[in-house]
Amino acid sequence: MFAGLFSCPTEAFADIYELRTYTTNEGRLDNLNARFRDHTVKLFTKHGMESVGYWVPTDGPKSENTLIYVLKHKDRDAAKVSWKAFLADPEWKTVARESQKDGRILATAPDSVFMNATDYTPAFESPGTSDTAVFELRIYRCNEDKLSNLDSRFRDHTIRIFSRHGLQSVAYWHPADEPGSKDTLIYILRHEGRDAAKASWKSFGSDEDWKKVAMESQKDGKFLRERPESTYMKATDFSAIQ
Repeated sequence: MFAGLFSCPTEAFADIYELRTYTTNEGRLDNLNARFRDHTVKLFTKHGMESVGYWVPTDGPKSENTLIYVLKHKDRDAAKVSWKAFLADPEWKTVARESQKDGRILATAPDSVFMNATDYTPAFESPGTSDTAVFELRIYRCNEDKLSNLDSRFRDHTIRIFSRHGLQSVAYWHPADEPGSKDTLIYILRHEGRDAAKASWKSFGSDEDWKKVAMESQKDGKFLRERPESTYMKATDFSAIQ
């Protein structure tokens, strides 16, 4: 069990996080997961990269070809040094070569987004392994100059109302680089199960407190320029967060 992901938020702000998405060739996701389980996570630690969590989407084609994970680095320069050392590591080179004797694992280059934790990211402790728990990766893209308003709403109201309805906040981030740093919020929720998630979102949407907050906060214009992007995910057996 991984405890205290953000047990000291003021210290967490100095860190930088990296959201990485890997898309595999057909039938190669199990090979990728085995490589992470048996080798990659250990080598990340060796080179100063902290594994926060690893997840596989639960729905559609992505459930068969996608791994999503988050790393924590001391800072952006440390991330650069760590990745350089990792890729030059003879052990990694051997693992990468041996694991792809039957064909390349990745269909495309990994997607990477560096992120900074928001000042309202809560202290989170992973409850431990669960057969039913699901996570939800949500991405909000704002209209111009509305990100700070969205942050205020989450800080002052939304997280509190989430908690009331069983929506457990894991972490909240902004992309470190433009344009995402100016208009995007990325966060992860944990649910006790898919049915629980559905029930929680239904009760949240019907909450009179939330309805009032949503209306009052957007008197000067809507915050979001498009519908939130939502991906349900299951933690892998080698994920620190379960």
